[in-house]
Amino acid sequence: MEDQYGRRLRYLRVSLTDRCNFRCVYCMPIHAQFYRLDEVLSDAELLLIIRAAASLGVEKIRLTGGEPTLRRNLPDLVRAIAQIPGIRDLSMTTNGVRLPRLARALKEAGLQRVNVSIDTLDEEKFRRLRIFGELCEVFAGLDAAQEAGLSPIKINCVVVRGVNDRQDVIDLAGLTYAHDWEVRFIEMMPFAEVAEFNQEKLVPTRESMACLESAYGPLEPVSVEGFDPARTYRLPGAQGLVGFISTVSEPFCARCGRLRLTADGKLRLCLLKDEEVDLMTPLRRGASFEDVQRIIYEGAYHKPWGHDLSIGVFPQQRVMSKIGG
Repeated sequence: MEDQYGRRLRYLRVSLTDRCNFRCVYCMPIHAQFYRLDEVLSDAELLLIIRAAASLGVEKIRLTGGEPTLRRNLPDLVRAIAQIPGIRDLSMTTNGVRLPRLARALKEAGLQRVNVSIDTLDEEKFRRLRIFGELCEVFAGLDAAQEAGLSPIKINCVVVRGVNDRQDVIDLAGLTYAHDWEVRFIEMMPFAEVAEFNQEKLVPTRESMACLESAYGPLEPVSVEGFDPARTYRLPGAQGLVGFISTVSEPFCARCGRLRLTADGKLRLCLLKDEEVDLMTPLRRGASFEDVQRIIYEGAYHKPWGHDLSIGVFPQQRVMSKIGG
């Protein structure tokens, strides 16, 4: 499956829920209203869409949210996705809190690895950024993921100016000396109600890189197989890697092969543009597998070239938690 610009679309990020047990300031407003259960794709609907996408060439699935581990019967759903012909890569982004009780079952069901969100190693700043939850719970989840074999583990850090943009970046990168993890620093992106806040707090990748080089020395570029939005490096003498995702300051739209499925059944063609294709409504009106294939194929073909942040046009319809992180 290709879009109108000839980009091969092999990667579908699937949001399982808009609910979360945290309230990260860059992702979800504190007063967030959640979908009712009947407004979220059922397991059967979700699996039909993924099967249709896989039949069109999607090979990689990442489960997101909200917090995907809040989805009921998650190991059963993971097992069903892992068995879909054509799916070769199945991973999940999580805050890690529920991994101590779920990691082993998810691994046995077919989940291959996890990305865990940690923005700071400072407990006070952690509470400031996340509102709920404790840092020790996240590290317990990391330990559980490591023990279960959900690897390689990646740590996602959204860098926020004036909060975690200097020493916290240095400290998180330092984890790669003790662990074979990849710590990734992500530029904050503007969405809907939090767009103004996010734009003011943006830290361009070049600042984070300079911060690390001043602390550790030159970063060694590392090539990674396949498409990954992160540019990857190794600190001098480190086991693990550091990565940088520069969605705002250095867009990688020309190489983007991603689509996103929201929890309420919309195929989002670009993270940072509001164009979406409704899949839930046709499904609930009796659409066949072939109908869903056609809707995905035709919608994906019209994936836009890229976002318009450089000219001040921000996505307005959804905050990040309603899209899928």
